[in-house]
Amino acid sequence: MTPKQAARRAMTLTLGFDISIAIIAMAFSGLLVWSSEAPRADLPLNSIAISTVFFAAAVALSFLVLGIQKQVWRHMGWPDAVRIFQGVCLAALIYLPVMLMLNGLLATPFATLSVALILWTLGLFAGRMFALSRTTHEPFQIFSPVAKNGQPVLLVGDSQSCVQVIRRIQSSAQSSKIRLLGLVDVEATEPGRAIRGIPILGSLDELGDLIEVLTVRYKQTPWVAVTGAARKRETTIRVLETASDHGAEIMALNRDETAQVLEPVRPSDLLSRPERHLCIEPVRDLVSNANVLVSGGGGTIGSELTRQVARLEPASITVFDASEFNLYSIDMELAGILPPNRHTARLGDVRDMNRVRDVFTRAKPDVVIHAAALKHVPLMERNICEAILTNVSGAVNAAKAAAAVGAKSFVFISTDKAVDPDNVMGATKRLAEMAVSRVAAQTGMAASIVRFGNVLGSSGSVVPLFERQIAAGGPVTLTDPGVTRYFMTVEEASSLVLQSAALQDRTSETGLYVLDMGEPMPILQLAETMIRMKGLVPGVDIKITTTGLRDGEKMHEVLTYEHEAVVSTKVDGIWQVENLHAPSELFEKRLGELIEAASRRERSEALRLLGVLVPEYASERAEKARRWSA
Repeated sequence: MTPKQAARRAMTLTLGFDISIAIIAMAFSGLLVWSSEAPRADLPLNSIAISTVFFAAAVALSFLVLGIQKQVWRHMGWPDAVRIFQGVCLAALIYLPVMLMLNGLLATPFATLSVALILWTLGLFAGRMFALSRTTHEPFQIFSPVAKNGQPVLLVGDSQSCVQVIRRIQSSAQSSKIRLLGLVDVEATEPGRAIRGIPILGSLDELGDLIEVLTVRYKQTPWVAVTGAARKRETTIRVLETASDHGAEIMALNRDETAQVLEPVRPSDLLSRPERHLCIEPVRDLVSNANVLVSGGGGTIGSELTRQVARLEPASITVFDASEFNLYSIDMELAGILPPNRHTARLGDVRDMNRVRDVFTRAKPDVVIHAAALKHVPLMERNICEAILTNVSGAVNAAKAAAAVGAKSFVFISTDKAVDPDNVMGATKRLAEMAVSRVAAQTGMAASIVRFGNVLGSSGSVVPLFERQIAAGGPVTLTDPGVTRYFMTVEEASSLVLQSAALQDRTSETGLYVLDMGEPMPILQLAETMIRMKGLVPGVDIKITTTGLRDGEKMHEVLTYEHEAVVSTKVDGIWQVENLHAPSELFEKRLGELIEAASRRERSEALRLLGVLVPEYASERAEKARRWSA
């Protein structure tokens, strides 16, 4: 049976039930009125039969005109109840002229009709409330009020998700701000029906036509809100394309069942894989009742890490950051989560070993998360020594200080740009990976290294840039339309850091972890998608221009070297990278020379030593120089 056939069958059964209840109500009403008469005449069988037939016909006509058979009983709400009352009144109005013409053939017609209407109405609601009690255990949801004004919204999703969304909206304070015009069923399982009074207007193929019709009817372009199955990447992109072509802005209904508001679709909804979520128990075992220190804890990733750790009941959290404003902001947030004696904000620079040692000695951390870094690729090409001092020397300082105070776990945040680096930022991160591994091996500390892709929405990333350019009316600038990047959300990045700390518990060893990030996303596709999110058409409403690759940028990034083996872990979606590079015996000496050269701001010498310590960076630079000179 096809979905359309199933829907027609359900509507036929619904109409059949309502007519059957009407027949029973009219027949029983005739008997009831006759039995109450005194003296009692002969049973008026002809009168009861005639009134029952014509009343059933009036009921069928009125309910068909109002489309009451389209109601889905298990999803009924107050608009459906109002519609039923309207149907009862219309049936009475249709039957009254017939009753007057048949007055000579009917016994006590007005009394019979009055009782029949009461019995029929009770029967209609009793049947529906019984169905609700069986399916939702909420028989009185049919009387839940719904406002009829506010922002017009066309809801796109599967019927089951739409039910939950409609119920939340109708029962929340936001119901006065949102007017649900109809549903678009991506599964097309119940076409032509209604859910809690909201009609199913059609399928995804008809979305464009529906937006145009509703815009004309309501003199305002509706928002298109996606939920449930419609939030799958392929479906969301399809909805985006259709909605933007018709000038409609796309929104989403939060997956959180307690959320009551619409929110803009996020770029993370368009990842080429399901969004990964934190497996809480191993992390809770690590963090609960532990002293945790987060360096760079005021940044985008560091602050999210701090929030997640704070919810896991640590003994204390120390946030160490060089930015006064960022440190103040996260400290204010922590004040609303933890008691004052369980969180501390420390201002300082990871490049200052004395300050690092002082902060770590006071905090006595069991777990250290090192998120402090300089990460903007073109800027680091022009500020080489600063990148070395922060990304390399800062990481070494933090690792040594953590080992000195007996930290059980040290987590270092790296980047996919550390693989075959051809820029300073990537090379410094690669060198820091080796340096942290060296410190862990020498001190007996357990260390974890996490390689990230691009974090959506982080400071300095492409998403905020595109948002500003779109808000300004364009153009949106791309370095190259063929560029691809791996993307992850801030929440995913933070979860990966915490998971890796829980996975690596072997002393004197360093575990290197990456997230299963699916396929890289073309930057051009990201730009076009973000334009469509605003109900605009790429290339028409907002122009897209190309500027050329900047210094140090690659066309494509990878997460591992060719010689590195990747194995699965006990946490779904997280891989461990084996064959971490072992530094040479001269590593310590050359590393010290590099930091000294960077401290003296000897740019050329620092670059040479960086190439010596990270040979793949030297070969990449040599190849680039050869291409430029050709």
